[in-house]
Amino acid sequence: MDHNHQVPRFWRSRAGIAWIVLAGVAGWFLWAEHRAHLLGALPYLIILACPLMHLFMHRGHHQGGQHSGHHDSRDQGGKP
Repeated sequence: MDHNHQVPRFWRSRAGIAWIVLAGVAGWFLWAEHRAHLLGALPYLIILACPLMHLFMHRGHHQGGQHSGHHDSRDQGGKP
C-alpha cells in the first residue's frame, strides 16, 4: 500500500486550469478588441523593460565595486 500521496500543484488542479482558460479567453478578447491600443503601447513597454532588465542582469555583481575576474595589484602586494 503506497502512502506517498502528493497534493497536486495549483496549476494542475481544477481551479488552476480554470484560471488558465479564463486568462486565455481574456487575452484573446483583449487582443481582438484593443489591438491598436496594445500595439501603440509596445514601444513604451520596451523602453520600460530596460530598467527592469538592468536590475535583474546586475544581480550577480558583487557590491564591492570590483568584478569577480579582475584583481588589483595592491591586493596581491605586487608592483603594477
